[in-house]
Amino acid sequence: MAYRTRRGRTGAALLVAGLLAVAVPPTGAGAAAVPRIDLKVLVVDDGGSSVDAIESELRGTGVPYTVVRLDQPGRPVIDAAFLSDTVDGRPRAKYQGVVLPSAEPFGAGSAESQALAAYEKSFGIRQVDAYNWAHPGVGLDYTNDGGYAGPLDGVKAAVTPAGKAGPFGYLDGAVEFEDNSPSVGESYGYAGRPREGYTSYLDMPVAGDGGGRASLVGEYAHDGRRELVVTFAYNRHQRQFRLLARGVVAWLTQGVHLGQSRNYFSVHVDDVFAPDSRWDTELNCTPGDFDCGNGEGQGTTPIRMTAADAQYAAQWQQNAGFTLDMVYNAGSGEAWKAAHDGSDPLTTQLVADRAKYRWVNHTYTHPFLGCVQDTSTVPWQCAKNATGATLWTSRAEISAQIRNNHSWAVGKGIAVDRAELVTGEHSGLKTLPQQPVDNPNLAGAFADTGVKWVASDNSREPGQRAVGSALTVPRHPMNVYYNVGTAAEMTDEYNWVYTSRADGGSGVCESNPGSTCLDDPLDPATGYATHIAPQEARTALGHVMANDPRPHYVHQSNLAEERILYPVLDRVLGDYRALFADNTPIVNPRHREAGQELARRAAWDKALADGRVTAYRIGTTVTVKAPSGVVAPVTAPEGTRKQLVLGTGVFGAAYAGQRSAWTAPESLQQAVTLRLPV
Repeated sequence: MAYRTRRGRTGAALLVAGLLAVAVPPTGAGAAAVPRIDLKVLVVDDGGSSVDAIESELRGTGVPYTVVRLDQPGRPVIDAAFLSDTVDGRPRAKYQGVVLPSAEPFGAGSAESQALAAYEKSFGIRQVDAYNWAHPGVGLDYTNDGGYAGPLDGVKAAVTPAGKAGPFGYLDGAVEFEDNSPSVGESYGYAGRPREGYTSYLDMPVAGDGGGRASLVGEYAHDGRRELVVTFAYNRHQRQFRLLARGVVAWLTQGVHLGQSRNYFSVHVDDVFAPDSRWDTELNCTPGDFDCGNGEGQGTTPIRMTAADAQYAAQWQQNAGFTLDMVYNAGSGEAWKAAHDGSDPLTTQLVADRAKYRWVNHTYTHPFLGCVQDTSTVPWQCAKNATGATLWTSRAEISAQIRNNHSWAVGKGIAVDRAELVTGEHSGLKTLPQQPVDNPNLAGAFADTGVKWVASDNSREPGQRAVGSALTVPRHPMNVYYNVGTAAEMTDEYNWVYTSRADGGSGVCESNPGSTCLDDPLDPATGYATHIAPQEARTALGHVMANDPRPHYVHQSNLAEERILYPVLDRVLGDYRALFADNTPIVNPRHREAGQELARRAAWDKALADGRVTAYRIGTTVTVKAPSGVVAPVTAPEGTRKQLVLGTGVFGAAYAGQRSAWTAPESLQQAVTLRLPV
C-alpha cells in the first residue's frame, strides 16, 4: 500500500445536507455512538490517467490520501477491517471518501465490492467513479438510446442547474473540451440519458431521437449510496479536468477536508529601468551574448520602455483589475539619466505612478552574482585562480547591489519589501552545467541585507529550497522572450528555436527531448497572434487552475514597442473570468506571499508523510491536530465557525462557495476545533 500526501461556488445547502447524513446523532435509549470519520481519502488505482488526475488534485490541494494499487503484488484486501474499526468505543470510518477507477474495479458481486458497499452505506461515505461507460449500472441509459459515444474534442459541455447549486457552482462558462490539434484525438467519452436516481451535473447536446442533452458527470444515488459518475477519459493537465477538479473533491468530501485551493496568478516584469538586448534576425542570436557576433551591443538597438509605455501599463492595470510586480534595477535608470542630460522620462513616469505597482528588488545594476565568468569559451566557464579554485563574486559586492537598489527605492518613496529579491538571471544560485553549486557568498549577503525570499527559475528548480536563511521562490518563465520588442521578432526567434534544421531552424527542438518541432515555420506577420500568444496564455491559465502560487516572469521589453505581453495577459484574464464565477476570483500574491504558501505546504506535506496529523469529524464537530509550529489547511462549508477560547468566530475566508484557511489552535488549545453548520 502506497501512502501519498499533499496537496466552487459549491452549494452550501447540498454540502450540509450531505454532512447531516452522517453527522446527526441518533436519539433515544441505547442509540449507537455517532461515528468518527477520519479526514483522509482512499484511492484505488488501476494505473490509468483518470485516477492519476484525481490523485494529483488531492496531492496538490493538501488532502491526505492512501493509495491501493490494483496491480501491486500483495496489496491489501479491501475488507471491513481495512475500512473501519473502533476508537475509544466509537465506530471509526478510516476514509471520508473513496476514488475508484470505475464503478466495479473488483468485479460485480466480489467480496471487496460488497465490503466497500457496506462501508459506504454504514458511514455515509461517497464514491467517485473516475471513468465509466454509460450503462444502467451507473444510472444512465446505454448510449444507443439517445446518447453519444465518441470523440469529445472541442465539445462545449454545460454545468446543469443542479451542478451550479451543488459542487460546481464556482463555474460560470462552458466546460469546453480541449482540441489543440486537428490531427490528434485528445478526448473520448460517453454521454447517457439519466435514469431514476441519477442527477446530471455536466451535460452536452446530443443528436438523434428528439435531440436534447445527455450527461457526462452526475451523481447516482442508489441502495443507500452515492456515486459521482464520470463518463469521459481525461488526464491531470487537460482543461476540462482542471475546471471540474475542485468540485470533484468538494463532492467527494462533502465539503469538509484538509487542504485548500486557490487560483493564483502573478506576473513579475524583470529589468524595469534597464534596456534589454535585441534579437538579431540575421545572425539568429542576441548581440551582447558571448556567442553572438562581435560582442556587446553590436548590430541591434536595445529595447527599453518609454514614458508612454509606462502610462499604458498603469492604465492597463486599472482596466484589467490586475497588479504587475515591477522588478527593478535602479542603477540602470540612473545610468540612463547620466547619459541623457540628466533626464529620463521613463523613470519620472514610473516613480510618479509608484503606488500603482508592487516593486521587487532586482539588484542595482543587474550583474551576474555567481562565479566570475570566463567568456573566452562558448559556453562560458567559471574562472579559476592559480590554484584552480573557483573565483566568486564577493559577499561585499552582492550586499552592495542589494542594499543600493533598496535604498534608492526608499529614497523615491517606493514601497519595497527588503525581504524580497530577484537576482539578475537568477544568478548566484547554482547554474548548470557551469556552476553546480550556489555562490558560497550568497547566503551571507542575504543575511547582511535581510533577504528572506529569493527568486529561482521554475524550469530549472521547481522545488523550494533554503539558501542560508532565505527560501527560494520558483518562477515560471513565460514564453515571451526578453530580447524582442515586436511580434515579428518574437516569431522569428520562436521559429529559430522550434523549427528543424531542414526547415531553417536551430534544430534545438530535435535534440531536446522536452521540445517539439513545428510542422511548418510560423508566418512572421501572423504567427505571434495566431499561435504563440494563445499557446502561452493556455499554458499560463493551466498554472492558474492548478493551485500553483509560483509567479510568472517576463521582461520590461515585453511592455515596450509593440507591447506584446498584453495580448497574452488579456487572454489569460479574459478566459479565466469567462470560466469562473465571481466568488472564485484570481488571487494575485506578491513575491513573499508565494514563498510563504510554498513553505507552508512543504511543512504540511512533511507532517502528513510522517503521520503526525490527526483529523476527523464527529457529527458537526471537526478536530484537527498537527505538530507544534505546523499550520493546517482546512476547507469547510459556509457557516462554519472556529472554536475560540471563549465562544466561536467565523472560520477562514470565503472562496469558491466554501470557507478555507491555514489555521492553528488558539492560545491554550491543543487542536483546531470547527463547528459545522447544522
